[in-house]
Amino acid sequence: MRAGSVPGEPDPATDRRHQPHAGPAPGDPEPARTDRRHRPQAGSAPGEPEPARSGLRRLPREWARRLRGHRWFLAVLALGTALRVLAMLGYRPALWFPDSYTYIVTVFRPRPDLVRPAGYSIFLKLLEPLHSFLAVAAVQHLLGLATGVLVYRAARRAPRWAATLAAVPVLLDAYQVELEHLLVSDTLFMFLVVAAVALSTTRRPATVVAIGLLLAAATLTRTVGQPLIVVLAAWFVLRRRIRWTGLLVAAALVPIVAYAAWFHATYQRVGLVGANGVFLYARTMSFADCARMDPPPDLRVLCDPRPPDRRPPSQEYIWAEDSPLVLLPGITFSKANDDLAGRFAMLAIRRQPLDYAASVLAELGRTFRWDRPVYPDAEIYGYYQFPAAPPEPPGRYPAQVGAEYAKLYEQGAIGTEIVEPYSGWLRAYQSMVRLPGLALLGVLLVPPVAAALRRRGGPRAAATATPAAAPAWLVPWSTAVVLLITPAAAAEFDYRYVLPAVPLACLAAALSIRPDVRRQSGS
Repeated sequence: MRAGSVPGEPDPATDRRHQPHAGPAPGDPEPARTDRRHRPQAGSAPGEPEPARSGLRRLPREWARRLRGHRWFLAVLALGTALRVLAMLGYRPALWFPDSYTYIVTVFRPRPDLVRPAGYSIFLKLLEPLHSFLAVAAVQHLLGLATGVLVYRAARRAPRWAATLAAVPVLLDAYQVELEHLLVSDTLFMFLVVAAVALSTTRRPATVVAIGLLLAAATLTRTVGQPLIVVLAAWFVLRRRIRWTGLLVAAALVPIVAYAAWFHATYQRVGLVGANGVFLYARTMSFADCARMDPPPDLRVLCDPRPPDRRPPSQEYIWAEDSPLVLLPGITFSKANDDLAGRFAMLAIRRQPLDYAASVLAELGRTFRWDRPVYPDAEIYGYYQFPAAPPEPPGRYPAQVGAEYAKLYEQGAIGTEIVEPYSGWLRAYQSMVRLPGLALLGVLLVPPVAAALRRRGGPRAAATATPAAAPAWLVPWSTAVVLLITPAAAAEFDYRYVLPAVPLACLAAALSIRPDVRRQSGS
């Protein structure tokens, strides 16, 4: 008797009366047996498909097969996760930077800041119910890991080894892990920009709106995001998606204009911050020569009589007590002082354009050094190292105010506890593992060199060089270049300003490893 038949009743699988067509008569040759894979399973009705659980049993095997295809990336991701766990174990709850205290003040005093936009403060506000800077650091580490996943996913057109290598710096660079543990805006900014670039190959208008919103959030986190809106808009123009360009710009401008209206209502000033003139003034003080500029009397008070080669780093003209700008009446970032500093800076650039260009190149050149010299000073440089001793409490009055608000945020003490051996392991790792600046320069050169080699590869390669076939590496490469040049041109070089550009440069290099010719449809 077959399994599933009722005792005393004929088996429907063998009784000819239950067959839709009569089988062979007695004496006819015996028919071939039905394949066991097509037999009804025990407890199933005749003719029904194999139970769904058989498909479920195949799922683990299918997932295992897929995961094996990404095993090298998963290994890198696991190692990156382990490094971030070590950071959370070794430095509790997080690491502090001078800017951190200003962000905390804005959490409790919701108003635009004159120096930096409030995007990161809004991020902290969203996490405030947790009352834990350890949770903030954990979320930032997750954003770092998510950035690595985005880079790997966006590089899917490249060979998998190239996509994996593209994700290595953001996942394994010790300085990247340390930056994520700092209470600063750069990790959030990096994630937002990489997410926008990763979506740039979309075919759906709704995703274009998401790109615009991501760029707006990045701009309201760090103002260096503003030119990136132009970069992404130009990309869609190049792909002949004019309507999509309008959607992107509109989606980006709505939040930015709303924030600018808030800023204007607070300070009666136009813009997102009130420090653009001050920072540009500091940038030009590395070369500005009042003897050559011949400034009017109201600008002459900002001159520094010292020769340029004997002047301090640019940031000192913003924060040092003996800076000509700081010595002026009122706060440094008042409208009058910012306008005065901006006029001085523009005059210096107009009268000494070659000196300005040379100064920008010199600052940019610091990005591509093999070594990592102390700059701009030992104090700032030290904030980018995993420390061996707890940092000193803030000394400046604004930071002291921020520290009091930070205790309210944490609902407890905020000092950093350094725990061995985890912190020691990280310091040893940081002394050995980083992406040298010269290596970053090599990564940036890969896409244009690869494109040049393909153009020289013959008529077939040249035939693909059309605007509609814009290479996929162009948008991450352009974004990375803008992120590196803008601080050097408008403020000064800083090591933490370099790190958000690294995953984009690596993504561009991976996408250029082999030709990625787009169809005329713009896919």
